[in-house]
Amino acid sequence: MADLSKQLQADVILAGKDKRPLNIIGGNSKAWYGREVVGEPLSLAEHEGILAYQPKELTLKVRAGTKLSVIADALDEHRQRLPFDPPYFGESATIGGTMACNFSGPRRPYAGSARDFMLGCNIINGKGEALHFGGEVMKNVAGFDVSRLMVGSLGTLGVLLDVSLKVLPHREAEQTVALPASFAESIAIMSKWAATPLPVTAMCSDGDFVYFRICGTNSAVQRSMKEIGGTMHGGGFQLWKDLREHELPYFDDPRPLYRLSLPSAAPFASLEGVLVSDWFIGWGGAQRWLKSDLPLTVVQAYAKSLGGTASIFRHGNRGDEMFAPLPAPVMALHQRLKASFDPHRILNVGRMYKDL
Repeated sequence: MADLSKQLQADVILAGKDKRPLNIIGGNSKAWYGREVVGEPLSLAEHEGILAYQPKELTLKVRAGTKLSVIADALDEHRQRLPFDPPYFGESATIGGTMACNFSGPRRPYAGSARDFMLGCNIINGKGEALHFGGEVMKNVAGFDVSRLMVGSLGTLGVLLDVSLKVLPHREAEQTVALPASFAESIAIMSKWAATPLPVTAMCSDGDFVYFRICGTNSAVQRSMKEIGGTMHGGGFQLWKDLREHELPYFDDPRPLYRLSLPSAAPFASLEGVLVSDWFIGWGGAQRWLKSDLPLTVVQAYAKSLGGTASIFRHGNRGDEMFAPLPAPVMALHQRLKASFDPHRILNVGRMYKDL
């Protein structure tokens, strides 16, 4: 594997000299995400393997090409898990792609995002330099935490070689309960229970019911179910898995899928011409999905009116911008970071924004 790291580094150096764009690929399970990238494939699929796992310390160091399924199996042996509940979106999903996209599942508002659990990483920047950021144990970081900057950068700043992550134990018990509620009612209900110390680890609404996932000790789960009320949902485990992987019937639609990030208590009101059934609410109200042929500018204006942002998650025109526009000062900062990490502009150019 050391030889493969050196080969990847040599490939990046040569591409930089030739000003030849590279398209970084792991398991290719998220190739549809973001804007279209034109470039020569740089594959990390064979750069795999667990480098260090300390169950007692709750830390894991793993090569970027390692499949999420392999990591899950290793953690399961010690009844541990990746806390941010990452979606796979395909059997070939790797940890590198997951961190590059900053993808988190239904547990994200209650446990934290993928970025929150990054301890450190090794990367190759656009100049072909091998760089190390962060550490392999939990510690206070003095100054700017560059390792977390890599999370969500979509490979535009560097090639992830390996990552060090914080892991957590499995919960002792888990149950799901459902309460009948419209979207508007669901927002109020989820806001109410989010303000309590109950061990709720996921909340969502399909417009007919609001669902709660409760995890903890057996006694805590039973007490919480009784307090929240509703009925026990026997297919709870499958529900949250299908939501995480976008395998619910709701997501089986060819129209553009918008992801709106809003204040969790923002009121629900649909857009003109949009059916109520075109919505789905997750993350306790903070993440709202919309399937619609409306222009991105219209959906973004709607999200902005509610204090949030909107982006096209899937099925958009990948030649156009897919994400929420950045204020000019923020875009200028991104451009300076791109120039610093990738001065030859060869790494996943345009994957996030046209000018990056």
